[in-house]
Amino acid sequence: MKDQLYLLGPGFVNAGMGPLYCSDSAPVEGVLSFFPQLRQLVDIHYLEFPRPREPLVKALGDQYQSLPVLILAANRKLKDEELQPSNANGNWFFADQSSIRHYLSTQYDLPQASE
Repeated sequence: MKDQLYLLGPGFVNAGMGPLYCSDSAPVEGVLSFFPQLRQLVDIHYLEFPRPREPLVKALGDQYQSLPVLILAANRKLKDEELQPSNANGNWFFADQSSIRHYLSTQYDLPQASE
């Protein structure tokens, strides 16, 4: 099984405003653009704006529907032991774009961001 990355698809409408894109999903999308080999290494899912977001509810529970989210493959060993994933329903995950980008860089031997 591969890591599962969930992003908010671009062009959504929220409260009558839009089309919009997610300012947290966009930096992760940028990493995917810089390093297209990630698209073969990670399963990427684009979700719609309205909730419930069923794949996340099923994997993590109702309280974890914000995007982006990266759910780690079963038995994944982290190359950077300082990263602290969260756990819900027996799944380890990252739910913020900064941790997701850091994980992708370290886990897949890519350059780090210059933050």
